Amino acid sequence: MEPVLVAKDARGVVTVTLNRPDVNNAYDDALIEGLTKALDKVDAATRVLLLKGAGRHFQAGADLKWIRRVAGESQAENERASRATALAVRRLNELPVPTVALVQGGCFGGGTGIVAACDFVIAAGNAMFSIAETRWGLTAAIILPQLADAIGARQVRRYALTGERFGAEEARRIGLVHEVVPPSVLDAAGNRAVDLLVQNGPRANAETKAAALRFAWGSVDDDAFERLVAEHAAKRRSAEAAEGLASFVEKRAARWP
Repeated sequence: MEPVLVAKDARGVVTVTLNRPDVNNAYDDALIEGLTKALDKVDAATRVLLLKGAGRHFQAGADLKWIRRVAGESQAENERASRATALAVRRLNELPVPTVALVQGGCFGGGTGIVAACDFVIAAGNAMFSIAETRWGLTAAIILPQLADAIGARQVRRYALTGERFGAEEARRIGLVHEVVPPSVLDAAGNRAVDLLVQNGPRANAETKAAALRFAWGSVDDDAFERLVAEHAAKRRSAEAAEGLASFVEKRAARWP
């Protein structure tokens, strides 16, 4: 199966579906490449991008088996992997069309960065969230700018440090999602959001979004972006991360060095 599916309708609505349901849409190189190629399909005729996850869960963060393999490779390879992920989220954040994310089930780690980079987020009542990287001795460095925009530094300092899970209503309260609906009407709620967006002037929407981003933290400059990538990659190769990832594979509590 293709890790990312793309469809475009007559209105110019591009639907992007993360499509690794067997691993809860956890991201690896192939999924990030697929998402990047999907964003390449956004053109002047695109009015809205609708982002979904196939199966029971929206996106379960990084595929930790892939992360563990990458961690054993060179610093340059780790920076390449971190940069590809960070660029995909950055491009999603700065896309010149409105973006809508529909979230069901689990939305963990990088998944929270993906939704924080979207303009309009609708969650099913069964959605569950966490910024859990520190649990595995990693950091969420490359998605922290978008998360700080979405929920504020105060909430990031709680949830990115505890790694705790929180439900859809808490996600709405802190600003990560805009609307919570029953799972059975998630797609219908997404269609209503798209209907609202396509009735507006496309250039006016693009200019409004660009102006809002000029006042946001998520639009970091190139130097800050490269620093986040380097920190993210270096942490993956650390002894602490090695122990955290081993604890995941071995299903035990971490013994931090």
